[in-house]
Amino acid sequence: MACRSLSRSAVAGFAYFTMVFAAGFVLGAVRVLALAPRLGESVAVLLELPVMLAVSWRSCRWVIARLEVPKASSARLVMGGLAFAMLMIAEMGISIFGFGRTLSDHLEYYRQMPVLLGLAGQIAFAAFPIVQGAASIRGNA
Repeated sequence: MACRSLSRSAVAGFAYFTMVFAAGFVLGAVRVLALAPRLGESVAVLLELPVMLAVSWRSCRWVIARLEVPKASSARLVMGGLAFAMLMIAEMGISIFGFGRTLSDHLEYYRQMPVLLGLAGQIAFAAFPIVQGAASIRGNA
């Protein structure tokens, strides 16, 4: 039973990551190509962030319902943790292979305010399965 729950949570984490990453890829392109040149990187991220958080929240709810992820915090931790890990790996891969940065350059990139804002959003993304699990246990979701 526990193995089945873990497997379901892992599949849910992958699905959650995939949905949000796809939306983030599209919105990120809009941010980089249209918003940042006109408004600056920090303002562009601040405009994108609430949209990404809304997409993440709704995607999380949909995946949890569709794949029937248990309300147990361990199941939700697996889902959110795996989704976050895949997001960080994908972001690092794009940075290194897409933009030609070294791993050191990529890590240094996190010292910039717009990137830290994005990271805060990514941490919220990772926490959403737990938050929604806690809310549903209390009857608020």
